[in-house]
Amino acid sequence: MHQQHTLSHHDALRVVEAIRAELEKAGKGAAIAVADAHGELIAFLRTDGCKLPSIQIAINKAFTAAREQKPSRAIGDSSRDSQWPMTNFGDLRYTAWGGGVPLVYNGEVVGGVGVSGLPEEEDMVLAALGAQVIA
Repeated sequence: MHQQHTLSHHDALRVVEAIRAELEKAGKGAAIAVADAHGELIAFLRTDGCKLPSIQIAINKAFTAAREQKPSRAIGDSSRDSQWPMTNFGDLRYTAWGGGVPLVYNGEVVGGVGVSGLPEEEDMVLAALGAQVIA
């Protein structure tokens, strides 16, 4: 038998809430997605002022971080450095942009969080903030 932890919807909402609070404090809009360890969506929020393309991008960032168990930016850097096209991952949901971070609990990846709608560096900082809720 293999025992593993599972991200609950309650935990996913805590991640969303932490990021939402930071966005509102700064008066900025973005999309926030939380996925389970398989990369499937558990929780999502599009805050006021968020552009529509950011919706799918945030979901894809969470998917990428959860599936690959590393930040989406690291996947993109690896792809760019090795000339390994992102399309070779076999799923069009993979993304190379920063802003997706794995959610780690007791050393185990239990999901991913993705933020989109701001400059990439800001998305990355907010996603990391959300990941701290679970760590």
